[in-house]
Amino acid sequence: MTSEEEGAFHIVDVPSLTSGSRRAMLRTSDGVRIEAVHSPLAAPRAAGVPDTAVVVAHGFTGSVHRPAVRRTARAFARRAGVVTFSFRGHGRSGGRSTVGDREVLDLAAAVRWARELGYARVVTVGFSMGGSVVLRHGALFKDAPSRADAVVAVSAPARWYYRGTAPMRRVHWVITRPAGRLVGRYGLRTRIHDRDWDPVPMSPVEAVPLIAPTPLLIVHGDRDPYFPVDHPRMLAAAGPAELWLEEGMGHAENAAGEALLARIADWLSLP
Repeated sequence: MTSEEEGAFHIVDVPSLTSGSRRAMLRTSDGVRIEAVHSPLAAPRAAGVPDTAVVVAHGFTGSVHRPAVRRTARAFARRAGVVTFSFRGHGRSGGRSTVGDREVLDLAAAVRWARELGYARVVTVGFSMGGSVVLRHGALFKDAPSRADAVVAVSAPARWYYRGTAPMRRVHWVITRPAGRLVGRYGLRTRIHDRDWDPVPMSPVEAVPLIAPTPLLIVHGDRDPYFPVDHPRMLAAAGPAELWLEEGMGHAENAAGEALLARIADWLSLP
């Protein structure tokens, strides 16, 4: 499994939602259907402020329907438009999860949709697996129509195959073992691909120096049970980036409180 260049982009179904929101089924360049939701800015935009969309990339086993993802979307929607989506193999999206590899194509489709909706500025915020994806997307699509204008990675790993914590050893069991993938499908509602990466994709730490000059923020909790603080420090040292080590914070979107999301919105220069 490996990433490829962005190809054709299609919205294959766009029924309406209440409160001005829209749900779409996007098609990635490799033909996977991705469910996505657009939530417009909750309040009127100030005169002269560019329209901005925040594209939220969830963590492994997440989806647009998870409470923490919806809470994150609501927090950003107070200050910008928001696009959330379910990675392949998650939620109502098609395909199977490649755990951070071809997911860059899912994010590219979501960013492209935000631009098709008319947003002049599109920024990406990713959590855990989604954090690794926004980093790789920021490097691989920097000059593409689906580029990001700023990148925020929260609780992201720096390198692949990390098994240094008990939670990550459990994650690897779910990903690599047939019994684990059954648990993923029926217990975690996540369909996982059964083939190894071939070739191994660019790692997050390899992607970081390629993102510049796009602004990059790395956010990580000092009590993250999955990835210790050497991961964010390695990411921040790899290229131009701002690093926030959050005292007492755990992992990913479940641990990102309203105050932290507001600070991220400030960093993104959301009005």
